Amino acid sequence: MTGKPRKQEGEASGEKLHGGHRGRLKSRFLKEGLDSFEDHQVLELLLFQTIPRIDTNPIAHRLMQRFGSLSSVLEADPRDLASVEGIGLNAAAFLSMIPQLTRRYFHDRVRHSRKALNTSEAAAEYLAPLMAGRPEEVFYLVCLDSQLKVLYPALISEGTVKDALVHPRHVIEAAVRHKAASVILAHNHPAGSAKPSTHDHRLTRNLVQALGGINVQVVDHIIVAGEQIYSFQREGVLPGYEAAG
Repeated sequence: MTGKPRKQEGEASGEKLHGGHRGRLKSRFLKEGLDSFEDHQVLELLLFQTIPRIDTNPIAHRLMQRFGSLSSVLEADPRDLASVEGIGLNAAAFLSMIPQLTRRYFHDRVRHSRKALNTSEAAAEYLAPLMAGRPEEVFYLVCLDSQLKVLYPALISEGTVKDALVHPRHVIEAAVRHKAASVILAHNHPAGSAKPSTHDHRLTRNLVQALGGINVQVVDHIIVAGEQIYSFQREGVLPGYEAAG
């Protein structure tokens, strides 16, 4: 008589134990949410989705030891995640998806509210989700209609943690393509203060002049650095357009 080999008693009891632990964590999440969870327990809960049956607690601790924090784990390169014992490509891809999914969720929610970005606070609320969890510097041109409602957030450039290459020609092309009446410039400082650099001020002046030449007004330049927000308009340092001649 043939059939599948019977599991050893220790293996079967281990699976039962881990299954009970998974069930308790899931029930706790459904009842309480994540607020009372420790960071490694959040990772455990996530790993349940891609790693069946085995105990994910040691794997979660290895991830925390390797990368130092929950946010660093989720922002890590998938190849680095996959090199941790117990993490395969599927789990690495799933964990890496979380920050991107979060950005997508918050941006979609704000975008569909169709609120006018008529204050620096409203602009910051719209922009923060676009920048959340990005390890690299990015530059956006937020194209607005005549009522300062968003037409389209155009990603102009993705760079290193120190710089993003922004060409006025690309900015003008995006503004024309999306029929912008006015725009908000926006970029992030992934590591550091939201305070603008000399380069940021120079870039702002150049883009105000370039866009002014096609009758598109720059209403603000927002810099996001974590929870810090810097608004050129609010700080009174947004340059005006100076017509040639």
